[in-house]
Amino acid sequence: MSGSKALYRKYRPTKLADVVGQTGITSTLENSLKQGKISHAYLFIGPRGTGKTSVARILAHAVNQFDYEVEDSYLDIIEIDAASNTGVDNIRELREKAVIAPTKGKYKVYIIDEIHMLTKSASNALLKTLEEPPEHVVFIMATTDAHKVPITISSRAQVHTFKLAEPEIMQQHLRKIANQEGIKITDEALDIVVRRGGGSFRDSLSLLDQITTLTNHEITAELLNSALGLPETTMLEKLLSAYQDHNHETIITLIHELLNSGLQPEIITTELIDIIVKNPQPNLLPLLSRLPEVKPPFPEAKFLLAFLQDSTETPKIAHTEPKIASSPSEPAQRAQTAPESTSAKKALSNPTPTPKALKTALETVKTPKAPVKNAKNEPEKVPEATIATTENNAKITDFDWQTFQESVKNANSAVGSQLAKVSQKCLNNCLHLYPTQKFTKTILEKPGNRDLLLSFLPTGFSLQIHEIGQPPVPKDPTLSQISDIMGGVQEVDGDLPF
Repeated sequence: MSGSKALYRKYRPTKLADVVGQTGITSTLENSLKQGKISHAYLFIGPRGTGKTSVARILAHAVNQFDYEVEDSYLDIIEIDAASNTGVDNIRELREKAVIAPTKGKYKVYIIDEIHMLTKSASNALLKTLEEPPEHVVFIMATTDAHKVPITISSRAQVHTFKLAEPEIMQQHLRKIANQEGIKITDEALDIVVRRGGGSFRDSLSLLDQITTLTNHEITAELLNSALGLPETTMLEKLLSAYQDHNHETIITLIHELLNSGLQPEIITTELIDIIVKNPQPNLLPLLSRLPEVKPPFPEAKFLLAFLQDSTETPKIAHTEPKIASSPSEPAQRAQTAPESTSAKKALSNPTPTPKALKTALETVKTPKAPVKNAKNEPEKVPEATIATTENNAKITDFDWQTFQESVKNANSAVGSQLAKVSQKCLNNCLHLYPTQKFTKTILEKPGNRDLLLSFLPTGFSLQIHEIGQPPVPKDPTLSQISDIMGGVQEVDGDLPF
């Protein structure tokens, strides 16, 4: 087992050849050293724990041909934490000392970590030295936020980008260290360490160090999941499968099991995102877009909504072309009676139904019944509100806004998201859209986007996008009555504003 020194310090590389996962960078630096082409400034950028500081220290020793041990110190190698020395006075002091020749080596090397933390005035002061550096000075700067580093500084440095380690590389690295330290751990458990480490060598080694105290026996995946409070992968895969199948009951059962086991919604979400990103599928992307929102306050409710928002929507119905009467005397085909769906019954019987559930239920029960023949054995006239007439007298059933909106969203999520910000009304075979924002109107009116909307409208339908500020579309009178009975429940268009 490991001794008192932390693993990430014990196995910190001291030579460029020992650095794992950054072959491109180490090869370039080694060639530069062999050719004696030393830059006056280097900028290392990348996520934490990827080896920026380790490589900076190795390079600082190499340019002076110093032997490097992790605990050693040389007067010609000065490390500065920019997060703690952000002021202009600190940089001015650096400039004053930089002109002094090195005591032992060829170069005086300044390693400045988190360079992006310098104030604007401090960055300007450093820039003056970078523009006209003394020949004996080398700056090695590192940052986790490259976009915060002024371009005036980064453009005057040789930039190297560090990347998170690939899982396979990290797995091999940790297995090698575990064997050297006598740590007994299964491949499945090591996979968890790799996943939780996220490609960071420091985080992965710190976690491996931490779990060595769990048991004197072999560390298994079950033991590790329990210790770290992680859900089982098989249960998460079942949950994603239920989401893809729109299996409402299974989704609720699995979510309750996960939450009742004491797992935090944020941790479950992190594991789910990792699974989806590794094997992305189009029908999981709507869920992926909502999972990052699972955080306090009310993370459990947000987690539940993330999964149920799609599963409770009205399923798509295949569109069929209406039949056209072959002669004036032959009646056109009328709308068929739709059976009342289970979801409609539940929504209407629920003592506190949501506005969206009410709207879905009402649209279901309002489907026109088959016409009843009168005493003269003539078909009773179907109310005009239930049919639309095309220019060639074809009869078309009510336009389904929810199905239309979902179809557009599946084809283009950006356009679909804007449809949630409009009011709409379908009159005389024309879909009227009433945007509330100029940006929404601009997006919908783009030629390609407008053609996309038209492609999902029934045959014979047209589209009109109204100006901002035009009167909103009339609200459904039946919904308004129910709203009054329930104490003012609002009718909304599109998705609920969660």
